[in-house]
Amino acid sequence: MTCTTICAKGLSATIDSMGAQLMSLKVGDAEYLWQGDPEFWARRAPVLFPIVGCLRGDESVSERGPVHLKRHGIARLYDHRLVDSGESSVTYELTSNNETRAAFPFDFKLNMTYSVDGTSLAQAFKVTNTGDVDLPFTLGGHPAFNVPVPGAEGETFDDYKLVFPEAWTARIPAIDEAGIHDFGNMTTLFEDQREFDLSHELIAEHLTIVLCDVPGNRVSLVGKKSGHGVELEFPGFDYFGVWSASETAPFVALEPWHGCASAYDEPEAFEAKRSTMVLAPGESTELAFTVTPF
Repeated sequence: MTCTTICAKGLSATIDSMGAQLMSLKVGDAEYLWQGDPEFWARRAPVLFPIVGCLRGDESVSERGPVHLKRHGIARLYDHRLVDSGESSVTYELTSNNETRAAFPFDFKLNMTYSVDGTSLAQAFKVTNTGDVDLPFTLGGHPAFNVPVPGAEGETFDDYKLVFPEAWTARIPAIDEAGIHDFGNMTTLFEDQREFDLSHELIAEHLTIVLCDVPGNRVSLVGKKSGHGVELEFPGFDYFGVWSASETAPFVALEPWHGCASAYDEPEAFEAKRSTMVLAPGESTELAFTVTPF
C-alpha cells in the first residue's frame, strides 16, 4: 500500500493504492475530503465495482455461476497496481485473479485514473473484459466531503444545500435496512425545486437518498452562509447517492453511480440488475466524474 500525490496550480489529490481510493483533496492547505474517522466511517472515497450497493443476501446468480459480493463489491478490498504516474495524473490497475473469481466469476481489468487541472479533480473508470464470456457490472464513486467545508468553519450540517442546474422533481425509492431498493414505493423528495436543504434527519429517514436522472448530471454542495462547497459533474451516471453515517457525522458522501443496489422488482439474475453494463470479450468502456472545490 502506497500513496501518490498529484498537483496542479494549488489543487492536490492523494490516492492510496489500497482500493485506488482518493485520500485527500486540497486547495492549498484546505482539506475538502473527509479524512476517515472510524468513530463515524473509516473510509474516504471507495471505488464501487462490480456492484453499487448490495445484493439480496449478498448473493446472486449469473450465467457464469454464483456471485458472492458484499456491499459495493471488491475493488475497495485490493491493492491496485500503479501503472502510470505524472505530476498531475496517476493510473492504477486491478485485474481479476483466483480470489476475485471466487466472489465474482468473471475476468476483468479495472483502471482508475485520477487527474487534476488546477480547478477540478477527474476520477475516471476504465473497465476491460479480459475473459471469454460477456462481463456484466455496475460501478460508482463514493467521495465524502467535510461539512463544514474549508473556509466555512462556523456552519453546521443544516446550513448546507444541494443545488441543481434547473428546477426538477425528485422521486426516490424506499430502501430497507438490508439496503434493498423498492422502486414500487417511491417518495417525492421535493417538487419543482432547484435547491434542496440537507439535514442529518432526512438522510437518516431514507437511509440513503437515491436520486435518479439528475438534470444535467450536475450537483453542487453549497454552504448557505459561506457560499463555499464542491460541485460534481457526472455524465453517463444515472444515479446519485447522498449519505452520511450518523446524525452527528461531520461529512456527506456525494456518490455518482452507474447502477444501484438490488431491488425487489428485479429477477435474481445478476445480468438483470438495473443499469448493468455488459462488455463482450475484449471490449472496454470508460466513465468519469469531476469534483470542483470552491
